[in-house]
Amino acid sequence: MEILITNDDGYLSKGIAALARQMQQLGHVTIVAPDGPRSCMSNAITMTKRMSFRHIEHTDGRDVYITNGTPADCVKLAANLLYKDRLPDLLVSGINHGSNASVNVIYSGTVGACLVGTEHNMPSIGFSLNDHSADADFSEFEKFILPITRDLLSRGFEPEICYNVNAPVGKILGYRFARHAHARWINEIAEFADEAGEPYYMMQGEFVNLEPEATDTDEYVMANSMIAICPTTTDLTAYNTLSKLNAK
Repeated sequence: MEILITNDDGYLSKGIAALARQMQQLGHVTIVAPDGPRSCMSNAITMTKRMSFRHIEHTDGRDVYITNGTPADCVKLAANLLYKDRLPDLLVSGINHGSNASVNVIYSGTVGACLVGTEHNMPSIGFSLNDHSADADFSEFEKFILPITRDLLSRGFEPEICYNVNAPVGKILGYRFARHAHARWINEIAEFADEAGEPYYMMQGEFVNLEPEATDTDEYVMANSMIAICPTTTDLTAYNTLSKLNAK
């Protein structure tokens, strides 16, 4: 089995090393990742500057390539340069340092890479842990990576569908399929002053689950010590609204 791995935290992150360890039990691993952190890039691609792409090592049975591009660029570079003749059997992205559940999916470079993978007909899974620290402990989550991967592979991948997998911190009781919760960020912009007294701004914010009582969401599943798996699509059409519009 040929497995492509990418992420948005950079090729030196602890999460991608953990994911590679697990995937090597399934087949040959090739890592194509950013040369540094590229969080919250969604599925952005590089259009106005030159991209680098270089092979840096072949160790422990895996090849590692790095680029100055985005996670989406990583997948496109791999598809067009490394896998021109035969696509990989699986694309996995992560393990992300931080949750990509609920509304966070629209910002996620981890899931963005998977959506580009579906564009190129690659079965794609994004893995994230709800811990933003650089030294996050992935050991509990790692126990579930291969069982989840094997389960999803056995079920098959529909066109334009990838899987967004999010794990809570601490003891994990299992995994469930769920939908993305309706949520939003509030108080997102913080103002500071530089040495000259000029204002500048940085993102922060508070996450608000708008449906805390719903039991079929990824946020509920994670809050109950389980991994949430959400099928995610590149098709952004609002079909219910479209039906209503066409009915008038």
